[in-house]
Amino acid sequence: MRASKTDWMFRVQVPGLEKNDVVFVVGNLPELGAWNHNQAIQLTKENDGTDSPTGFENNGTSEFADFYGNSSDGLDSFGNGDSEHSDEGQVFSQKITLPSDADIQFRYFVAVVCLSNNVTKNSAKTLIIRKWETHMTPRKIKKNAPSNFNEETLPDPERFGYHNGYMKVERGWLTDETVIQFKLFNNPVKLWKNKLQNRRIHIKMTPVNLVRHNSLELQQFGECPDDSLSMDTQDIVDQPAFSITEIAVMNDDEAYFRHQNQFGRAYNEDECMIFNVAVRYPETVAYLVDYYVYTSRSFPGEPPNHIGFSYILPSTLQTSTGLLTVPITSTKHRPIGQLTVEYVAIKPIPDFPWDMSISYAKHWEQRWAGLDVGHRGLGNSFSCKMKSCANVRENTIASLKTASYHGADMVEFDVQLSKDLVPVIYHDFYVSISMKRKKQIEAMDMLEIPVKDLTLEQLHLLKDFYYPGDSLGKVLYYVDKAESWVNQPVYHVNEGREKAAKFFDEDLEDHQPFPTLQGALQELEQHVGCNIEIKWTMQLKDGTFELNHPFDLNVYLDTILKVVLEHGGERKIVFSSFNPDICAMIRLKQNKYPVVFLTQGVTAKYPTYHDPRCQTIPMAMRHALAADILGINVHTEDILRDPSQVKLVKDRGLIIFCWGDDNNDKDTIQHLKKLGLHAVIYDKIDEYNAKEVKESVFLVDARENQKALIELAQANTVAAAVAAGTPGFTANNAGASSESDDSVGAASVSLTTNCDITQQDKDIRDLTKDFSVCAPSFGHPEGEAATNAL
Repeated sequence: MRASKTDWMFRVQVPGLEKNDVVFVVGNLPELGAWNHNQAIQLTKENDGTDSPTGFENNGTSEFADFYGNSSDGLDSFGNGDSEHSDEGQVFSQKITLPSDADIQFRYFVAVVCLSNNVTKNSAKTLIIRKWETHMTPRKIKKNAPSNFNEETLPDPERFGYHNGYMKVERGWLTDETVIQFKLFNNPVKLWKNKLQNRRIHIKMTPVNLVRHNSLELQQFGECPDDSLSMDTQDIVDQPAFSITEIAVMNDDEAYFRHQNQFGRAYNEDECMIFNVAVRYPETVAYLVDYYVYTSRSFPGEPPNHIGFSYILPSTLQTSTGLLTVPITSTKHRPIGQLTVEYVAIKPIPDFPWDMSISYAKHWEQRWAGLDVGHRGLGNSFSCKMKSCANVRENTIASLKTASYHGADMVEFDVQLSKDLVPVIYHDFYVSISMKRKKQIEAMDMLEIPVKDLTLEQLHLLKDFYYPGDSLGKVLYYVDKAESWVNQPVYHVNEGREKAAKFFDEDLEDHQPFPTLQGALQELEQHVGCNIEIKWTMQLKDGTFELNHPFDLNVYLDTILKVVLEHGGERKIVFSSFNPDICAMIRLKQNKYPVVFLTQGVTAKYPTYHDPRCQTIPMAMRHALAADILGINVHTEDILRDPSQVKLVKDRGLIIFCWGDDNNDKDTIQHLKKLGLHAVIYDKIDEYNAKEVKESVFLVDARENQKALIELAQANTVAAAVAAGTPGFTANNAGASSESDDSVGAASVSLTTNCDITQQDKDIRDLTKDFSVCAPSFGHPEGEAATNAL
């Protein structure tokens, strides 16, 4: 029997499009790409007499709004501004034949079509996502809905991004492009000529092709430009086929990335300026930096003097992060100064099956206020006085589970990689083992070994071989590249320095240190939220580093993110890091989970970090806006010093958490919640949690959603029975049944029996089996609308 089909007209009006932007629809069925963006259906522009946008080839040029969807005047091009003053946009449409016997979900998105190298008529293409609709509940076509058009009438166009009564559009993530960010701060430009001293230098950055031919398979460089003048003065165009260059400055007015002005932007003393360049083939792109100076006698509108340029070659950008110093050359090819710049290269996760069904990247329910977050699970168990420490070893499965049992809404824990690239949960960069001295059996020296230098097997051997007869516990520690095993005790670094063990529970599986991230995600109940802090070495203001890290940062993050994306499920997960670049990278590398930037701000307790974005709450807030992340996680010491900063952050639409030893006090926790903190991270949640009912807010959400699903199953079952003429079922008793209490309702739909029910009811019954799939929307639709105002 042939399945029934329905013709449906997808029609949407999209404002703020740029040259070469293309509109697509993607949905849950194969006919709509099964949520795969590369299989989505392209819509056609209606009745404007112009051709549809074409794909980029390797020798084209491009003009765009900025990569983050912001227009040059600072208003976003997502349609989130004042609709009365925004462009109504162009209408795109496409007729598609769809099965009528299934509910259909779909979203619209805007992308750039990029063709592969060796361009041929049938060559493959890839989509670079510019912006997409991210409502928790997608658009929907109900099962058995009739066609929405005929020969005489068309459906009214939907508004891109506007659904369920509110606007929700977000920028895309990296699919095939690489983003290079160049960071200029600490007065990076040094000019040696006297007449240029104390002059405001305008800086502009432009990507330049080093390869002239279409194919990257030809491993030779094409002809380079004949001169080295600014791109603004060259007649030829050497910009890469796909490239977007924008700039942000860490102040209140310029924190969002925007297009550059024609002659760049002036660098002022002590500013933090970031250039963001997106390209497809970074190995063939150089970066031209132009320098301009306006004379004191310049007339309005008169162009500045072009005093020189620098080139940053791709060969100097081999690692994911780095520091470069390049010469500044005058237009007469003489050295006149130097530029010092830090960079980070952000690459897409290779070969990952992306899904556009849902995104939580900028979602936070209004009722998620004052959440209780367990620090390292039940709490810090080493870096504090014994009486204040948690009584379960930190960052273990036991600690995380105990915090959940005592009502933690989320648990916070630290993740880093072992030597063999396995994400493990552990806070410190080092672990201590004892080295017994020869001829002095009772004397010990402590050796601190970086966690990164030990494989997962070695880390587990450090705690698996436990001897209860020895008060410190003995383990077998394998010396790398040696052929013998050495009998050694192991300690947390603080235990090692004090030469006194605090825990003797390594024989209990859940209490063992170094649990894997995958194991934690599989062991914890699905209703437990996770705040996953990514550990990475930080540079201090004095120039020193916390650790000499051997890992490439892209590989490091890709390894961790893949585990979370594959095993996170519908769990509420938030990433965080003290490293601002990591926060920006996580936001660009995946399209599902939110990110908050950890900052210590102004503090007397810790040394100051090198990066100015880490040094104050306002700077952290500006970085969060530039990186387009959910919010920031601030040190409570700074909030208690100046509580007005909470409102400052929230007024910019950001979520704000707090952390620190000051939180380990019941009165302080309540004070912080009254200030409006969205989450408070603290130790000993079993002692300080003031909830009357020790349950996670997410468990309550899941229960409410389960109740709604049961009621829906009940209504559908009764309706199906009435329609089928089942004896004993009428419209009247169907209505009575729907008003019965939960227990009666659950029995009425026979959720726990094997009676015959409709396929739709069976699907609902399956959904209610596990809380992990009971709340895929992170809450009710009305909560979404409230969230949009946060």
